[in-house]
Amino acid sequence: MIPESKSDQFYSRLPVNHIPLSDLLLEEHLFYNVPDNWHVIVTDIKNSTMAVQNGMHETVNLIATGSIVTVLNIAFKAGITIPFFFGGDGATFILPSSIIGVVMRGLLLYRNNTKDNFNLELRVGEVPVANIYGLGHELKISKLKASETLSIPVVTGNGLNFAEKIIKGENYLLAPPVTAGEELDLSGMQCRWDKILPPENMQEIVTLLVIATGKVKQQEAFSKVMRHLDDIYGTPEKRQPISVSKLKWKTTFNKIELEMLVRLGKVQLLRAVGSWLTALTGYVYFQTSRGRNYLTHLVEMSDTLVMDGKINTVISGTEAQRLQLETVLDQLEADGEILYGLFVSSESVMSCYVRDLKDGHIHFVDGAEGGYTKAAGMLKLKLKK
Repeated sequence: MIPESKSDQFYSRLPVNHIPLSDLLLEEHLFYNVPDNWHVIVTDIKNSTMAVQNGMHETVNLIATGSIVTVLNIAFKAGITIPFFFGGDGATFILPSSIIGVVMRGLLLYRNNTKDNFNLELRVGEVPVANIYGLGHELKISKLKASETLSIPVVTGNGLNFAEKIIKGENYLLAPPVTAGEELDLSGMQCRWDKILPPENMQEIVTLLVIATGKVKQQEAFSKVMRHLDDIYGTPEKRQPISVSKLKWKTTFNKIELEMLVRLGKVQLLRAVGSWLTALTGYVYFQTSRGRNYLTHLVEMSDTLVMDGKINTVISGTEAQRLQLETVLDQLEADGEILYGLFVSSESVMSCYVRDLKDGHIHFVDGAEGGYTKAAGMLKLKLKK
């Protein structure tokens, strides 16, 4: 076992790989076992499919984003970098033992806030990595340079999927409620962007989930899928669903009220007016050279690909490209190598964590109308069959 003090910096010390993802997946020596004294935490909105069907897709995204902001603020204060994975209706984290207690308390406080304000149940659970290994599951991780300014974790093995099944299981014992007096820190959470149309010459937004079925190695199956995406849609930059020209700064009270409920648990009039004035100031700021530079970085820092033992991605393209993609995915399914879920929308949605305007920001992207949740619904039907 790695000593805790050294183990805390495990992820931050991983080398960043500057090769295509399809190639990285086949280079097993570039993946490392997660330390067995780390933990997996999963947050998940129970009955999120029904909430999305009832028109609460923006709320579902905001709640998922809020759980990430809660954890990242705690990790940042501790000087620890951790891998995390946005899933539309929840999130997954891998983190060291040194902060597991304070993170769980923060998330349980956030769970209470979610229940009180939106009547939605946020499941929060943790599984030690040692338990995952002890039951014969694999959890390996690498780092990929996804853009000029963004590196993302790439996980292989079914360890995270195993942890998610445990936490979502009926027999999982949720942690007790937190004590009164603890404060929730959601500073940096910003969700002011309106729905985003596809870039110029693109027609649609595709939200795609892919799992490997075991006929071939997971890495091999995923490498095939990523190669097909590159062949059909071009490089990740060419299928990026976010573009500066299509960004619209939203200043309506409804959006600010929703964000405030997630962050503070109540709407405070003076704060709402202040936030609205800040939003108007932001609109002016984005017309300046610094503001435009931030928007360029925003596109580069958009989290449109999540590799957590599944492929989760939001891309833009044409209908013809998507039909071509479905043809090759159907063939991979027929060959028994993968199962996939896919949802098509006319826009994408984005929520943000902005610690500072220079380097400390990341932007979580989903297909409009609950893209990830709808794609997951399609995948679940296939799994039942």
